[in-house]
Amino acid sequence: MQHLTDTIAAVATPNGSGGMAVIRISGQNAVSCSDQFFQPIRGKLPSQMQGYTCSYGYFINPDHEILDDVVLTVFKNPHSYTGEDTVEISCHGGRFLSQKILRTVLSCPQIRLAEAGEFTKRAFLNGKLSLTQAEAVADLISASGENAVKYARTLRDGATFRKISAFSQIILEILSDLAVWADYPDEDIPNVDSQTLELKLHSLLSAMQQLMSSYDYGRILREGLHTVIAGKPNVGKSTLFNVLSGCERSIVTDIAGTTRDVVEEQIRLGDVILRLSDTAGVHHTADTVEKIGVERSLSSLQQADLILAVFDMSAPLSQEDQILLDKLPQDKTIIVYNKSDQSSQDFNQNLLRHFSPVDTVEISAKNQDNITELQTAVEHFAARHATPAEDGMIANERQRICLENAISAVQEALDALTIGLALDAVTVSLDAAADALLQLTGERVTDKVVDTVFQRFCVGK
Repeated sequence: MQHLTDTIAAVATPNGSGGMAVIRISGQNAVSCSDQFFQPIRGKLPSQMQGYTCSYGYFINPDHEILDDVVLTVFKNPHSYTGEDTVEISCHGGRFLSQKILRTVLSCPQIRLAEAGEFTKRAFLNGKLSLTQAEAVADLISASGENAVKYARTLRDGATFRKISAFSQIILEILSDLAVWADYPDEDIPNVDSQTLELKLHSLLSAMQQLMSSYDYGRILREGLHTVIAGKPNVGKSTLFNVLSGCERSIVTDIAGTTRDVVEEQIRLGDVILRLSDTAGVHHTADTVEKIGVERSLSSLQQADLILAVFDMSAPLSQEDQILLDKLPQDKTIIVYNKSDQSSQDFNQNLLRHFSPVDTVEISAKNQDNITELQTAVEHFAARHATPAEDGMIANERQRICLENAISAVQEALDALTIGLALDAVTVSLDAAADALLQLTGERVTDKVVDTVFQRFCVGK
């Protein structure tokens, strides 16, 4: 960890015009250096101010020219976001003005420009946040829906950290019992009961696996539901895709087989983010290019989180519809009956009765009829996959790998116990599990891992 004694500064608000901008300064020289460019109208210089107090005045450059009237706020260590002395300067918004003020701040030799995520990195290194909480800050910034905000806020408050800490405490208690029993064989200490130990490990393993199951929902909150629109040619898949995405990304014609590859778009439907894919129509074809498109369509069904299976209500169900039905996983399929405005008497929904999708909706994509009903169905689908926010969540790949390593190590300990190996083997495996959990929370982590985590943050946070 380099330059942790430096004082750093950056614009903490997005670039662009706005009502106000905030320049954040953190480090041991933050307050004293602020005396050089802040001129209070009434009151005290920053170095004379108490923590959690504000002062109104002028921001001046080294030539004593007034750049703006500002509000300066002082936070004293350790009661600040970073755990260091921190000053925040609120000025009138605008890229030019905020950058000019930042350049003046950086003209102080003791202050340098902050790196991406460096304020939050310092909060982590100074013990203000665990690594999982710090990662939740990035998720909170990038949250694109109400659910994502709710979960990121809960994780920021330490839900995952508390859950992992509980796992670690159980492991440490077991390791303590094993260590005492092994190190003091001559003392009057009860033997470790293998059956009781096995029950504890089974319970721990189950709880860890339950937390791991939250990863898919965490991925969905971050990236959106990978949603595939599937159906035979000319049922209105591309029209539905364009309606949902709000623009003409897919070519719409009366000619069957127009879409030959997968077209993708990220859209928001209500409070759910969808990574939407319009696929080639599923049908028999001798055309080499169309055949590749159909194969990709069928392959995408297996990788999808959600499938919108579209059927044409203006025509009877066909053999091509049946081919699609045979490939659809029922637990992640919403049946969309399209062209409801042209519904034919020959269209027999009874043929789909053996198939039990999560929901069915009748729409007219062309007329945009009942799209709100489709939105409701998608929101209900997403809600069924949600996990309680207060139970914590595995929010990213780094956390998933750490927890997976811990689960594997606990399973190894159980296996060693089951086949009758010495308790030393159980101890070695549980040591590895404890280490993996400490890496997850950041209590035992390398500089490289920390740097990687904070690289995805924006400058100023």
